[in-house]
Amino acid sequence: MTRMGFLLDSDSCIGCHACTVACKSEHDVPLGVNRTWVKYIETGTFPDVARKFNVMRCNQCDDAPCMTICPTSALFRADNGVVDFQDDDCIGCKSCMNACPYDALYINPETNTAHKCNMCNHRLEVGLEPSCQIVCPTEAIKIGDLDDPTSEISRIIARDDVAVRAPEQNTKPKVYYRGADQASLDPTLTAIANDGMIWADTLRDPNGTRHPTVPVQLGNKPTDEAGVVARTTYTTSHTMTWKEKVSGYLVTKAVSAGVMLVAALLVLMGHSDARAAVGIMPPVVAGAFLAVTGALLVADLKQPGRFYYLLTKGNWSSWLVKGAYVLMAFGVVCALWFLGGIVESSTLLKILAVPAVVAAMGTAGYTAFLFGQCEGRDLWQTPLLLPVLLAQAVTAGGAAFAIADLFMEIPAPGAIRWVLLGGVLATGALIAIELFSRGSRHVELAIHAMTKGQYAQQFWFGGILLGLVVPAALVVAAMVIGSAGTILAAIAGVASLIGMFAYEDCFVRAGQSVPLS
Repeated sequence: MTRMGFLLDSDSCIGCHACTVACKSEHDVPLGVNRTWVKYIETGTFPDVARKFNVMRCNQCDDAPCMTICPTSALFRADNGVVDFQDDDCIGCKSCMNACPYDALYINPETNTAHKCNMCNHRLEVGLEPSCQIVCPTEAIKIGDLDDPTSEISRIIARDDVAVRAPEQNTKPKVYYRGADQASLDPTLTAIANDGMIWADTLRDPNGTRHPTVPVQLGNKPTDEAGVVARTTYTTSHTMTWKEKVSGYLVTKAVSAGVMLVAALLVLMGHSDARAAVGIMPPVVAGAFLAVTGALLVADLKQPGRFYYLLTKGNWSSWLVKGAYVLMAFGVVCALWFLGGIVESSTLLKILAVPAVVAAMGTAGYTAFLFGQCEGRDLWQTPLLLPVLLAQAVTAGGAAFAIADLFMEIPAPGAIRWVLLGGVLATGALIAIELFSRGSRHVELAIHAMTKGQYAQQFWFGGILLGLVVPAALVVAAMVIGSAGTILAAIAGVASLIGMFAYEDCFVRAGQSVPLS
């Protein structure tokens, strides 16, 4: 078995884009997306300035996170070590795009499936060279077997100083750069040119607004206190993959799990005989929001008609697949709970209390492991994500019961308010810890975007004020005035759910706001 890799010689590259054009021609790559592209940066200060070119593409990682997270194994490793893809198996979940630390994957607008550079594997298999290597006028692109010490690429790597992109991600990339400026390889070290250059439209989305995945503008000088050492003058735009549907799914899932957590708590407190409020309402609400969760997940797929591939072609290394089975198991528990409520079986509810807690916690928390597989998004790697999701589920469960208290008799309303308050306070504390913790530059830039950048207003007024401060104050007021506080507690519940969506939407988007290429 061979291990094919690339050597990209930045000292020889002249930025002619022949490789980009050849790639588009070879693979019929549509306009607006690229398998390979050339990035320009400028370094130095006038008059000592330089423009440098670097080719960006898939890094053919030995430990490829895109393969791990792909739920249907549509991304696979060929016998020659190339990470290739199979269109017919892709469901368009876009998880591979967030897993890749190199921004190498895109959704082909014509096939609605994930594509990337596959080293022209169809050519390699018949003894031909990749199209980009053939057309490069300066031979700046070289391909070879990394396991063959006599190959040209192996000799160059052994002899010269070479670098790889994002080595801290430990993906073991097989694309090596010779003579590349570190600012070319690490996009967080560059500022965006904002001086009316003709390339400026490549940094904006189709609506003319600044693209969400360009670097956070921490400075315009070639070198400043924020670590910016150059400026990017030409690159390609990359779309944000997960947006409001994923943010909404996090909230609906929290409500579904949370209402069953609180129902189990009420059973353990001795209220299993409350047929409507404990036996019927919680599984109905949980089932409804679970259905909405599934609908949001399917709607977010670029190939929604293939959603069942998660089961028929499931890749068990992917938490998308594991999560699907967690949701199904939770649905079974909810159905049995509903049955217990219908037949008024307190015994069955008591038996199901612990399984309900386990299934609900799995439903609320598995996304932490899914986001953890998105290695390209450092903000999502936080170990606090799991406890945040569980705290939000407690909040959502308390909110659901507080709202239901307006329409039906809920046992232990005081306990419900304590649950809601506890969930809000725990969520707030965990978010505060996250904001004040030190992390990688990617994490700091994402937090900057969330708290001081384009998402700051939504974060502070939606996620914090409306989602945490207002509910906490209203619940405390409801506790003070006792039984008359039902309306206040319900309003607190509504506010907490709206604020939860605002926060999650900021978190999801900010995590994708840091450039990877």
